Amino acid sequence: MSESQSRARELAGYSFLVAFADDDIIEADELAFLERIALSDGKVDEAERAVLQAIFARVDEARTAQKVLDEIRRFRAQYAV
Repeated sequence: MSESQSRARELAGYSFLVAFADDDIIEADELAFLERIALSDGKVDEAERAVLQAIFARVDEARTAQKVLDEIRRFRAQYAV
């Protein structure tokens, strides 16, 4: 997949301008939006996978809702992120 078709830049931009900007925590609705971006073409490409790995690495498990952590784990397992 070409870089122009990947939504990796959009994922990175959203995560740092919206998801982490106000409180450095991913909320359930923010995670759902990230998933929709990544899956807009039905799959997670390598560039998107790399961005999502970086995003998920920033998640502070002590401050993140269990429901969100569970969904991150499910998404990572399903899409090899």
